Amino acid sequence: SEGLEKYISGVILFDETFRQSTTCNDNTPFVEYLNSMGVIPGIKVDTGAKVFAGFPNEKITEGLDGLRDRLQEYYKSGARFAKWRAVITIDSDIPSDACILANAHALARYASLCQESGLVPIVEPEVLMDGTHTIETCYEITQRTLNVVFEQLCLNHVMLEGIVLKPNMIISGLNCAAQADVNKVAEMTFKCLKDNVPSEVPGIAFLSGGQSSDLATAHLCRMNEKYSDQMPWNLTFSYGRALQHDALNAWKGSNRDAGQKALIFRAKSNGLATYGKALTHS
Repeated sequence: SEGLEKYISGVILFDETFRQSTTCNDNTPFVEYLNSMGVIPGIKVDTGAKVFAGFPNEKITEGLDGLRDRLQEYYKSGARFAKWRAVITIDSDIPSDACILANAHALARYASLCQESGLVPIVEPEVLMDGTHTIETCYEITQRTLNVVFEQLCLNHVMLEGIVLKPNMIISGLNCAAQADVNKVAEMTFKCLKDNVPSEVPGIAFLSGGQSSDLATAHLCRMNEKYSDQMPWNLTFSYGRALQHDALNAWKGSNRDAGQKALIFRAKSNGLATYGKALTHS
């Protein structure tokens, strides 16, 4: 999509895609093509969230075995950052301390290995939206999680100045009867981050986590609009579904131009949101 590099500074690839090439530009390897646009290639390196032994309703992210060698190969092949996602579920009696600690420890080991290999680690402890919990419960669990994550990062000698944090926003559970509005989400998310994320962290790039495209953009915009002068870190986006959904719906398997137009609109909207500015449809 022409001009996408104005709004997207990095792309997270899977191992399969990392090794593939374009079909419309003389079979240029994706990594090389991204570099030519000024977009930084990144790589997802965890092997997925699996059932946490002893805790059947919770998950632990795996992929540490052999990670050092894989990271070194990815760096040599052109990757400059990596991503590892931990999953924290909210329910009546979870998350357990064991689940939070195990996932935080894995994130810290991954981050340390990334920095050893010259890659910037995206540290992603995602507290899931799924459930009936209130926004206050999301705040409490996210705060608990962030505290343990940064404790483990420091214990494992991870340089906080060299990471990107990819957290969830503080929002109501998807099936909660009371859905917090944009102002409440912005207020509670900023407070949670300000109180629990060290100022040494240079950037926070939110995951969208199942929010609609419009809401994910609106929440980011409101935070930057209201609190930018109080932030020790840059606040931006690392969206999957909320960046791609509109484009996929417009594309519908064949309408390339419509898909590209929708992607550019959404990318530009999110780019402006990092400055606390809104873009409206023409």
